[in-house]
Amino acid sequence: MTDLNHRVVNISTFVEPSFGENAYVVDTGPGGRCWIIDPGLPPSVGEILAHIRARKLTPDALVLTHGHADHIAGVPEILAAFPALPTYISADDRIMLTNPQANLSALGGFPIRCDPSDIRDLEPPGPLTLDKTTWTVADVSGHSPGGRSLYCKAASAVIVGDALFEGSIGRTDFPGSHHESLLQNIRENLFTLPDDTVVYSGHGPATTIGREKQFNPWLA
Repeated sequence: MTDLNHRVVNISTFVEPSFGENAYVVDTGPGGRCWIIDPGLPPSVGEILAHIRARKLTPDALVLTHGHADHIAGVPEILAAFPALPTYISADDRIMLTNPQANLSALGGFPIRCDPSDIRDLEPPGPLTLDKTTWTVADVSGHSPGGRSLYCKAASAVIVGDALFEGSIGRTDFPGSHHESLLQNIRENLFTLPDDTVVYSGHGPATTIGREKQFNPWLA
């Protein structure tokens, strides 16, 4: 786990070893409110729950940047711990919660199905609020049909799922992917953010918008 403080929020990263998927807990300080974002395969959820207990956090929502298996595998365990927690996902990716073919888990031989009781649409422009912070929702689809990002101006941070990585972009050879849409959405909805915005991706290290505008070979 790594922690970075962004003045108004703390962002903690939990990396699971099988796919190298990054789950996040965004909180407003010890004893404050938090979001759980993209909980993946074990041991991520156990680490997330221990972190929430240690910081005495109260979860406000479960937020899913998209519906692929490695980003939703931990949803049932999170909801077992917090049954009333609302789950945010785009309308276009909602089917992936209950369809192992759509979320790609069937291809890996470990079918994943999630059935949250309170599903809410994650649609642009939002906003979503966490305590006193405001987050704008943007369309970064292309890797999946309904990929979404969450940007907080006050924190100078954006959480992008599998749209944009350090030096790379999300795969577009999956069912429902669209390469040109992904490139267009990155340019229009991410590269228009300030250059010093920290990018939290679904895999790999954090980067910045300015670094990716300058060096990402897929977007030159």
